[in-house]
Amino acid sequence: MALPDPTARPAPRAPHRAMLLVLLLASTLTLMAGAVIAPVVGVIRGELGVSGTGAGLILTAHGLSLALVSPFVGWAIDRFGLRTPLVGGLLLYGVAGGTGLVTESYTALIISRFVFGVGAAAVFVGTTVALLALFQGEQRDRVAGWRSTALSLGGIIWPLIGGALGGLSWHAPFAVYLLGIPVGLLTLLVMPALPAEGRAKGGGVVTLLRRRPGLLVFYAFSFFASFLLYVLAVFLPQRLTEVDVEEPFLIALITTSTSVGGSLIGLVYARMKARLGYVNLLRVATVAWALSFLLIGLNGQWVFLTLAAFVFGLGSGVVVPALAMMIGESAPAAQRGQAMSLSGTANFTGQFVAPLILGPVIGATSIGTGFLVGSALAALVLLALLTFPVPSPKPPEATPDPDKPSPDTAPV
Repeated sequence: MALPDPTARPAPRAPHRAMLLVLLLASTLTLMAGAVIAPVVGVIRGELGVSGTGAGLILTAHGLSLALVSPFVGWAIDRFGLRTPLVGGLLLYGVAGGTGLVTESYTALIISRFVFGVGAAAVFVGTTVALLALFQGEQRDRVAGWRSTALSLGGIIWPLIGGALGGLSWHAPFAVYLLGIPVGLLTLLVMPALPAEGRAKGGGVVTLLRRRPGLLVFYAFSFFASFLLYVLAVFLPQRLTEVDVEEPFLIALITTSTSVGGSLIGLVYARMKARLGYVNLLRVATVAWALSFLLIGLNGQWVFLTLAAFVFGLGSGVVVPALAMMIGESAPAAQRGQAMSLSGTANFTGQFVAPLILGPVIGATSIGTGFLVGSALAALVLLALLTFPVPSPKPPEATPDPDKPSPDTAPV
């Protein structure tokens, strides 16, 4: 009878249902980072006397700090394990995000948003790494689809709550961020202490990108997807104001049609991925984005603007789980935190620069013209996806551990 290997790591237990629910709930917090206060950005702009671009920065300032600290968060997860960075990030998310309840100046609000982004970085990277670590194969695809649906449902529920609270004051929607505190405490209770894979000698970010250069393509697409998403988030409410839709709750109701589209796609994502494959999913999403922005640019009726937001959501519902899995499956387990952290950097850099790049274009022309420019950019990306080969994620080769003898040199 064979004796058990005392050095072997025990097989992970099947994830508990409570942990899955907490993971899905925590995942929704990353999407609501800007969406929950989007309906009151116009009110804040008037109350604090800032420009349209300055108001857009309220939605995207957290994206800059998130982009900057994400690599450090990924390194910490790989080096020390997942639970502590994730729980700490959730608590910081709740405290810093809730600061907007009592903030009275634009400067203080922007500073709080930068600090908030640090917590959001840990939540973004941590929830994705947890999904990759806890689920495998077809189950991982199903859970990725459920996570996409959860993200989209959060994109419906949180902005509606934010819009309703915005009827009380522009401060009130910031109370929603306090949810990060109880979610962090629940995560502490139900999340297993996953081992720190990064203690293996897997190398740093430079080594990772040298071995898997295809990750750069995925990061570029992540940047572009977030760029378009935040063009929509910042400028669609202003487009609605042009057609006399000004009530914050009604604006929130219309803009959440993006999340409705994403939630529907998330339910069938696993089947779509099995039939089309990753690259075709990216192409389908890019077509949806180009059509959506074209419709917004050419038609000012609120019904068509709502339809365009829904179509955009269909594309995002495909891309969010596909890119997360493509990046995660391309990296060794020992470097998944770092791989996903670079995704966060790309994602939230795209969010941060969206109003800075298209804001001046819109200021010099019109909101409709800005969306037409976005549609043209999506068409160019689609052309690139059709013309050039796109790397497919492959199970990465295991990184050899120099401290472990090879089969050829192991003692008999």
